[in-house]
Amino acid sequence: MSSWSDRPHTALVVVDVQNDVVARAHDRDGVVGRIASLVDRARSNDVPVVWVQHHDDDLVQGSEAWRYVPELTQRESEPVVHKQYGDSFEGTDLEQVLAARRVGSLVVAGAQTDACIRSTVHGAFTRGYDVTLVGDAHTTDDLSAWGAPGPAEVVAHTNLYWSHQGAPSRTAAVVDTADVDFGTSGKSSQPVA
Repeated sequence: MSSWSDRPHTALVVVDVQNDVVARAHDRDGVVGRIASLVDRARSNDVPVVWVQHHDDDLVQGSEAWRYVPELTQRESEPVVHKQYGDSFEGTDLEQVLAARRVGSLVVAGAQTDACIRSTVHGAFTRGYDVTLVGDAHTTDDLSAWGAPGPAEVVAHTNLYWSHQGAPSRTAAVVDTADVDFGTSGKSSQPVA
């Protein structure tokens, strides 16, 4: 279905589940646990797992704050994409990583909902990918002191918004962790619309 007719495979993209990024995140342990189960299921179905890791002046590359949470273990064979912008495609090799694996459909989970998750799902969609956001496997901090809605509302609104996206030759969807079906051989057997 994606704009990439020569890319029949699906990848799980895990965005910024780093120590300081999720330290104060809404439902942190629940979201991390659900992401861990997605990683296990993807691996058991030979679906590529792609890790995205942010760095900037406040999140210094190589620091403990920058490292992925200990509950999520990356395999040496799994690519890690290092980024400095919200959209995981901007200024990174993510497109090349996905092209090399013939990936045209993404299942996305991680943090922060109202920043890097939103930017990445939009960035993927506008580049021609089918994008499934895992509705109960992304999170954000409580920024209500600065006028934002509470984090549960931010997550719910993002899920609502993303479930109503559409464009020619590609699909957008929101599903819960339990409903993600990676199928076999790196292909998703679930409809992503």
